[in-house]
Amino acid sequence: MANDIKDIAHAVEADSIMRLFPSPPRMLTLGEPTHGVDAPLRLRNALFRQLVEREGYRTITIESDCVAGLLVDDYVTTGAGTLDEVLERGFSHGLGASAANRELVRWMRAFNDGRPASDRVRFAGFDGPLEMAYAASPRETLTSLHHCLADHVDPGLLPCTAETLDRLLGACDRWTDPAAMLDPSASFGRSAEAGELRLLADDLGALLDAWAPHLIAETSRDAFDRALLHARAASGLLRYHYWMADTSPSRLARLTGLRDQMMAGNLLALAERGPVLVHAHNGHLQRDISSMRMGGLPLEWWSAGSIVHARLGEEYGFLATAFGTMRHQGVDIPPPDTVEGILYALPDEPSLVDASELAAAVGATGPVQRASPYFGYAPLDPAHLARIDGVVFIKDVPED
Repeated sequence: MANDIKDIAHAVEADSIMRLFPSPPRMLTLGEPTHGVDAPLRLRNALFRQLVEREGYRTITIESDCVAGLLVDDYVTTGAGTLDEVLERGFSHGLGASAANRELVRWMRAFNDGRPASDRVRFAGFDGPLEMAYAASPRETLTSLHHCLADHVDPGLLPCTAETLDRLLGACDRWTDPAAMLDPSASFGRSAEAGELRLLADDLGALLDAWAPHLIAETSRDAFDRALLHARAASGLLRYHYWMADTSPSRLARLTGLRDQMMAGNLLALAERGPVLVHAHNGHLQRDISSMRMGGLPLEWWSAGSIVHARLGEEYGFLATAFGTMRHQGVDIPPPDTVEGILYALPDEPSLVDASELAAAVGATGPVQRASPYFGYAPLDPAHLARIDGVVFIKDVPED
């Protein structure tokens, strides 16, 4: 078995990855089994550089706030702001503290220096404006959308004034109370004001679509795409806040599904730019239905990857990442009857294995799913191998 695995392993490089596909995917996704370690992010950085230099990729997107990510994109494309500022304000989920993300942003800015706009690399977040403890106020997204339309469309066509939006939105803390994540009664999402804002967000988004030819001609395609992002985020946030106030047993499953739906919308928009590298948790990128336990309940929802794959078909590629050990989190050498245990025979450097060849190598009975003592680490489910294009294996993950 060990020799078979070694025979089908390759270096994690752009060339070997592209050989997994009949034609280069428009959206190449690279998963990770946990957050908070830099080893898979450094691997991602090296792969992105190769994809830029060898395959013509010009966009990378990660599991971070799509609205905040605009600050990072402005910095890497034009130099607006400072590196420290964009790391602090341009990432969600604490990702700006990562040394690997700092390295990525610094490299992108240096690559773009002196290049024409058409040849610059771009950065995007594709998560909603959400954190684990709360969802953002829709203020920034709605007011930005309204401002874009007010500058270029007959005021009589706007469904409301900026003053009306300001009154309905109110203070941001009415939306961001952390108690609302577990207590529906603490949510502002089903107030009369929130209901009116959902209708206004729909009308503003429809007006944006209707005036697309004029807006693109008057501004730019980039400015129009930014307005579309604000429209998606505003509607997504208001929908999310509405269901935060739900009291049914399906509440948490619906919220996790709504988050991935927001992710999918952003990914499909990015796919229109050309080839894009996506980095996020395996569970958000897999083609299968996702599941987890939260609040003592089993939850299932369709991942962003499954939604995007349904739309892009063979233009969607998925590489899952697996770890051998992560000893600082109590994840020791994997049992030999697991996917990770079989892969542990590989050399120390990160390796790429064709998932179909891996499935054939492990045999018809297949391995079992590894158990992990660390809640944040999700081992590979052997049942998913048939729906994965390749497995990236990092044998030993050090503490950063």
